[in-house]
This record gives sequence, structure tokens and C-alpha cells, in this order.
Amino acid sequence: MIKTAVVGATGVVGQGLINRLMGHPWFKLTRVVASERSRGKKLEHVLAASDGVKELPEDLAGLEIISTGDFRVEDVDLIFSAVEAGVARGLEPEYARVRPVVSTTSAFRHDPHTPLLMGGVNAEHVPLLRVQQKKHGWQGFIVPKPNCTVAGLVITLKPIQERFGLKRVALTSLQALSGAGRSPGVASLDIIDNILPFIAGEEEKVEQEPKKILGVLTGEEIKPATFTINATCTRVPVLDGHLLSIMVETEKRTTPAEVGEVMKTYGREHELTGLPHAPQEILTVTEDPFRPQPRLDRNKGNGMTVTVGRLASAPVFPGGIKYVALSSNTGIGAAGGAVLMAEYLAREFLNWV
Repeated sequence: MIKTAVVGATGVVGQGLINRLMGHPWFKLTRVVASERSRGKKLEHVLAASDGVKELPEDLAGLEIISTGDFRVEDVDLIFSAVEAGVARGLEPEYARVRPVVSTTSAFRHDPHTPLLMGGVNAEHVPLLRVQQKKHGWQGFIVPKPNCTVAGLVITLKPIQERFGLKRVALTSLQALSGAGRSPGVASLDIIDNILPFIAGEEEKVEQEPKKILGVLTGEEIKPATFTINATCTRVPVLDGHLLSIMVETEKRTTPAEVGEVMKTYGREHELTGLPHAPQEILTVTEDPFRPQPRLDRNKGNGMTVTVGRLASAPVFPGGIKYVALSSNTGIGAAGGAVLMAEYLAREFLNWV
């Protein structure tokens, strides 16, 4: 078994990682790391009041939380980092000197020698890790996953880019409350019976990260994709599931039917097959005009499948296409996506399984 640590274990994403690692066939959670205020407490006591964690098995319930200062990196084989970005900038390079780090934070997403990996989308960027290791003299590496909204977006854009090319993308996101975390989170008086039309820093991430993910690895750097993105990001009173309304102008003229077919094929034929967290389809298309919906579709594929619906022409763009996409921001967009990427790297890059 691959000994694993979760750093930032008591946060929303950390709890999601613990859920995903319970009973995992490859990864064994042996260290849980959090802030000094949780140091010495049993995992079951810290997480008992949370609705974000399933019932802990006996071996995890009694696991003692250690602080970041007491954590010995050499005690594990693989580290999941779910701390705040500012903290991650100091901790993750120290961890990467010795061990691989799969990060859910934004700290190194824009580093030129760090691939921004999304399972099923840009595995061809994995060789950049060798450049990162050589540049820093690390035995391990840092792999960040993208922003939770970007995760679902790029899974839908990848098959369109491959077959028809991308010129312009415009989208509006309706993002779930869990995407804001618990601390600070969103105040109930602000969101009940309301929609918040602005999320600080979110639109910049959604407009920048896809270009790196869908770019081309040329030697020791990634040449970003050249299509343009305009994003409007909002917060809605939904617990889980980011819904995106997307319009795309392609380089090669196409039809909604053709786009639907390439999405269906792409969803079934991906390089993640055989990984414990890989769904049968990473992308699926529904013909139901009332779908996808967060309550009905966010748990598809154990939260790892992106659902597309309402494929139609978008006359506002020349030959444009529009559709609605739903992804679980706590599944494929956060902990689930991190574990899936770790599985892929364990099998294809580290040769551990």
C-alpha cells in the first residue's frame, strides 16, 4: 500500500480527501495534518460534528492529528495538500524535495515548470514534471489540480478543441456554496433567497487556467492555447454542483449534433480506464431539456462525471454552439479530481502499481 498524508485534513477539501481515501485499494491514509489548534486530537473527535465526512473506520477514527511543524515527510510516500494557498507556497516545496505532492490549492498553478493537470484532459503535460524536478533538485514534485469551476469546463472543451478547434468561449457559472468552503464561507443572510453576482478572484482563474490546461507542451514549457474566454461567476444557494452556461465559437464550423457525438465518444474513451476513481464516463450528454440539475446529476459517476445538456446553436457567435454543463465541485472539481490524478501518476508516471 502507498502510505499517504492529507495536509489540511480538517477543511472541507481535506474532509473530502479523507472520504475518498477510505478503503482505497492503493492508498492508505497514515497521517492527518492540520493546524496547531487541532494537534493531538483524534480524527473522530475533530470531524464528528461535520456532515462532510462519512463514518470513519476504526483505524482512521483513532488517528491522531499532527501539526505541520511535527509532520515528518519521510513517513509517507505521497502527500495531498489542501491548505490555504499562502500556506501552501511555503509547505509544498519543502514536501516536494522528498515526496510527490498533489495539491488542491492555487499556489503553483501558474508556475511555468508546473503542469496544471486535469484527469482525462492533458496527460501529455505530465513529462513537465521531470523538468520541474531537475530545475529544483527535487526527488518529488508538485502537481496542482485546477480551480473547481475550471475542472468541469475543460472536460467539456477538450473534445471540441480536438475535433473543431476553439476561438472564443463565453460562460456564466452558477456555483455552489461548498465551493466557498466553511471558513470564511458564505454568510447565510447573504445567500438565502439570493444570488451573489460576484466571487472575488474567480473570473480571473476561469479565464486563465483553461488556456494552460489546453495548451501545448513544447520542450520545457507549456504554450497556452490562444482562444479567448469571458467568464461571469456567481454564487447560488445550492450545496454542491457547479452549473455552467457555455457558448463556444469553433475554428471549424460544426453542429450541435456533431458536438454531442464527439463529447459522448470522448466521455467513454479516456486514458483513466482502470483507475479506482475513474467513472465509466467522464463526460455524458443528456437529451432531457430539464437536465442537468445539481440535485439530480451531481453524484453521477460518484461525483466524477460531468453532465452536458441543452446542446444547441448559438447565433451570437458565427456557427456558435451553446450548452449547459454540471460538475460536482467537491468531486471531480476538488478531492475526487485530486485522488484521480494521484492514481494516474501512481500508475503511469511513478510506476507504483
